[in-house]
Amino acid sequence: MRDLSTLPKSHLHLHFTGSLRPESLIDIAHDLGVRLPESLTDNQALRVPADQRGWFRFQRHYDAARAVVRSEASMRRIVRQAAEDDAAEGSRRLEIQVDPTSYAPFVGGITPALEIIVDEAKAASAATGVEVGVIVAASRIRHPLDARTLARLAAQYASDAPGGVVAFGLSNDERAGDTSDFAPAFRLARHAGLPGVPHGGELLGPDHVRQVVAHLKPRRLGHGVRTGEDPALLERLVADGIAFEVCPASNVSLGVYAGPSQVPLRTLIDAGAEIALGADDPLLFHSRLVDQYEIARRDHALSDAQIANLARSSIRASLASDTSKRTWLAEVDAWEASEQ
Repeated sequence: MRDLSTLPKSHLHLHFTGSLRPESLIDIAHDLGVRLPESLTDNQALRVPADQRGWFRFQRHYDAARAVVRSEASMRRIVRQAAEDDAAEGSRRLEIQVDPTSYAPFVGGITPALEIIVDEAKAASAATGVEVGVIVAASRIRHPLDARTLARLAAQYASDAPGGVVAFGLSNDERAGDTSDFAPAFRLARHAGLPGVPHGGELLGPDHVRQVVAHLKPRRLGHGVRTGEDPALLERLVADGIAFEVCPASNVSLGVYAGPSQVPLRTLIDAGAEIALGADDPLLFHSRLVDQYEIARRDHALSDAQIANLARSSIRASLASDTSKRTWLAEVDAWEASEQ
């Protein structure tokens, strides 16, 4: 079997704090004199029995990690190391998602927070060879007016160049808030040329996916796996060209599915969906990008040819330039043609 770490691919679902290396989290906390929960430092986190998994356990851990990111240096460290880690796994394109609101109090506001991330994303792109784009994501647990503020901010930094803001998202617990309330923010983003990439279809099923599609008009769905429960809806989304950011390890860690073989990856593939495998939050799920491809190979019995098609799909679903996509797709062809 071919080496999955050398497979050219795009990584389109990675959260800012959730991308932290465990050792970096420990170092930053140590420098601040902050004591971390033992479950964040014992390599367990969400590796617990299925009946102990769930969103609230995840959110507690994420909040504890985010609470130590209090400086420009730590923010730059996160972006740089995320790009370095992606480079080591064969990723050609990283679109990292962040809500700058969380870090604003420590660096002078949401504008400086985003500027730090954009600046470091540009530098990391040059240093690692991985094209890094930034997704500004609003949070469902904040007021929809905050989302509009973020959409306007994202629009100011919209750019196709490495380091630029490339899309607008909506994250956090999809059971919170009214999806339609966030439609104005997504309209603002679209008017600035930023496609929508909201979360949907993980904790809630097809009915909520319909709401997300109707009100937010996404280019991609963050997760979207529950769409597989409604063949007609899945067929419609595929026909509309909406791609799926599928994160098998996080689906299992959050208790959405009991095991990786139950993630409906083949259902989406068989429907002709564009799919980009993502690691979501490696800090908490202890599963990086290549691990998602390992799951596809091991638990879904995908051949190297099918794995290569997944990589091609991730590249097509990215917001990179057509020139970059052609280069990377040719590299996938070369990987597939190489001897095992």
